[in-house]
Amino acid sequence: MMGNMMINTPFFGFHSHSRLASFMLAMVLLLGILLTGVARAGIEVREFDDPQQEALYNQLMFELRCLVCQNENLAASNADLAKDLRDEVYEMVTVQKLGEKEVKAYLVARYGDFVLYNPPVKKSTWLLWFGPLIMLLTGFVILVWVTKKKRVDNDTALNKAKRDEVRKLLDAEE
Repeated sequence: MMGNMMINTPFFGFHSHSRLASFMLAMVLLLGILLTGVARAGIEVREFDDPQQEALYNQLMFELRCLVCQNENLAASNADLAKDLRDEVYEMVTVQKLGEKEVKAYLVARYGDFVLYNPPVKKSTWLLWFGPLIMLLTGFVILVWVTKKKRVDNDTALNKAKRDEVRKLLDAEE
């Protein structure tokens, strides 16, 4: 009797022997397996000869920009080009034994200053560094100018209205 009750126990609103319940359970398990595979695909395991190489590599991953994503560093990007750049930087750090300056110089020569997350301040990057400040100041100047102009227009309108009122009063007295 007890064994018979266990078979008819509802599972997600369906009886356990229902085909729909079995299908739903299979889909949930399949989705879980697929999502686990995607999460594992994003982890890269790299071998380093010493901790300094690993520290340099990790530092560069956060200082170099993904050329496809533009607002992500190489560490955060999942783009194919970012993976290629990570591989290239790894080879330069571990096999070629290049330092930070050499790696950055190579990548800047190949891709331009844009590859650096913090490009240097020089003539070709002035707009990049000072453009936002110039736009902010321009907006502030326009805001002050418009506000001042409205105040002057309102004062002029009030003065004209007051003048007209005074004229009416003077005309009324005569």
